[in-house]
Amino acid sequence: MDNIRVTRRARTALAIAAGTVLTAVVVQIPANATVAPAAHHGATAASSARNSSISVGAYDDTYYKDAEGKTGQALKDSLHRIISSTQTGKLTYSQVWDALKDTDEDPANSANVILLYTGRSQSKTANGSNPDDWNREHVWAKSHGDFGTDTGPGTDIHHLRPADVSVNSTRGNKDFDNGGTEVGEAPGNYTDDDSFEPRDEDKGDVARMILYMAVRYDEGDGCPDLEPNDQVGNGSQPHIGRLSVLKQWSKEDPPNAFEQHRNQVIFDKYQHNRNPFIDHPEWVDAIW
Repeated sequence: MDNIRVTRRARTALAIAAGTVLTAVVVQIPANATVAPAAHHGATAASSARNSSISVGAYDDTYYKDAEGKTGQALKDSLHRIISSTQTGKLTYSQVWDALKDTDEDPANSANVILLYTGRSQSKTANGSNPDDWNREHVWAKSHGDFGTDTGPGTDIHHLRPADVSVNSTRGNKDFDNGGTEVGEAPGNYTDDDSFEPRDEDKGDVARMILYMAVRYDEGDGCPDLEPNDQVGNGSQPHIGRLSVLKQWSKEDPPNAFEQHRNQVIFDKYQHNRNPFIDHPEWVDAIW
């Protein structure tokens, strides 16, 4: 399956280089949803790279001042202090619904949100528990550390995203890794017994959300010490893998305008802290 996927990606890269327009696979959507292009991801790696430079350095002299010039554990510790001390806004789990309607708004349709894993544009009001509704996906599965949905890591919207209910259920609490069988309802995503691989357009987003959580919840606050590792099947331990794969995903899918805008909305209106790996994706390798 991995070899098949590599071939698929190689063909995609060649097609993009030749200027070919790739057509997305349409998935089943509820009647009140509106299909729109997944505007939060550029058509090419080059456009993603251009988008990723929009906010680089914007907060270096202020917000990240104490982290500048550091690497390794010193950088991780400094970022932990920064994003913990500036998180002056904390939400309840019920407040997350309205926050996600804002942070993940479809830039092409203000009545909709963009769903993680499918890229589907869906009505903000189509949230709930029906199979084709959207609900609140904990990208760092809440069972990995057993932190539940109390205010804290369970309500941190830097890792909470709107997702199709049944696709969210398919992901469950699995670790992240390459491989598996393609998810029929969400083409481009793959899963097996112990891992989930998101579609290429969401890989970097997932990686940076996981690594944000590892830095933000790094002891203290009465919360579990969340750490990525390089294995799957972590169960209820406060770990998620595979770190080596997440690092690669972050490189392959750099931050773009949608992800940067989301980070800014969370900073300005809700939690008042930032995901440093969206602002500085190079800090992933500087720490890990």
